[in-house]
Amino acid sequence: MDDAACVEVGTEFFFPDMGESNRDAKAICAPCPVRAQCLAFGMGEAYGVWGGLSEKERRRLKRAA
Repeated sequence: MDDAACVEVGTEFFFPDMGESNRDAKAICAPCPVRAQCLAFGMGEAYGVWGGLSEKERRRLKRAA
């Protein structure tokens, strides 16, 4: 967690309200050195952007697995 790109950013980007863009969160996640670990953790989360993927994208990934 200490190496995460989001550690100093705050959570507002990663939990956008319905209809708001998650583009900023994804931009922060893109170069993150712990993105894979974050995504693995986030697969069990219902809300937010985790490892650069939205809720909808994580659901698709689960179905494909």
